Amino acid sequence: MHPVRLAFSPDSDDIFMFWPLLHGKIDTRGLSFVHERADTETLNERAAQAEVDVIAVSIARYAALTRDYLLLPHGASVGRGYGPVVVSRAPTELAALDARPIGIPGPRTTAYLTLRLILPRFEPVVIPISPFTLSFDAVREGRVDAALLIHEGRLTYEREGFHKVVDLGEAWSALTGGLPLPLGGNVIRRGLGTEKVALVSRLCRESIAWALAHREEVMTALLAEESRAEVGLDRALLDRYLAMYANDDTLSFAPDARRAVEELFSRGVRAGVLTEGARPEFAEDFE
Repeated sequence: MHPVRLAFSPDSDDIFMFWPLLHGKIDTRGLSFVHERADTETLNERAAQAEVDVIAVSIARYAALTRDYLLLPHGASVGRGYGPVVVSRAPTELAALDARPIGIPGPRTTAYLTLRLILPRFEPVVIPISPFTLSFDAVREGRVDAALLIHEGRLTYEREGFHKVVDLGEAWSALTGGLPLPLGGNVIRRGLGTEKVALVSRLCRESIAWALAHREEVMTALLAEESRAEVGLDRALLDRYLAMYANDDTLSFAPDARRAVEELFSRGVRAGVLTEGARPEFAEDFE
């Protein structure tokens, strides 16, 4: 039997949810798993090949993947009144960035789409996500007027001397009457077939549940295995980050978060960023 192929980012929330599955903490019912890691935008691009069985992608990117993938009913990164941030060297109003160059982590990310919805005119300058210090450098050197930060970078900008222009989770909530911002999720390949989709979905959920129930143990393991020196990750920062993006919303895609996915797709189509006709489709909840 071929192993189930997983792909996710090196960011703490992704590793947190898959760590128990890959370290023998749950019964995999005879299935074996192999995994690879890549930054978010690389995963977004890779998913178009429909080769990986379970892959972490930006919710905005899923709009182009619905033919081959279902959205799992767990594994989401959801911002409830918070999300990626736009930062600048000096205090700046968002309106001052109209038509100005802003560093972005990639054109397929939910962060980029959300910024387009609240600031329709700006010049996107793609800056590689990893290492995220590249975004700080680009702002310091004046190559962009501001930078859009995702993942752990959105927690470290203050210690780097930058100022928040806007928090996209706050802006999205104001725009949509209080909806959370669904940033990322795990998708599963339709070609696995109904039974295997159900089993793999169940195992992924059990892995998330185990991680949440043994949070301190997993945090210790993540800190020991962290290889991104530029993050400067300590236990306090990891605890703060996981509280934001590895929580009850990760265990189960809440109804309001599901509505928010539909709202994001709808607004993205109207803004001309997403292709018309795509609808989010969840794998059944095999709970």
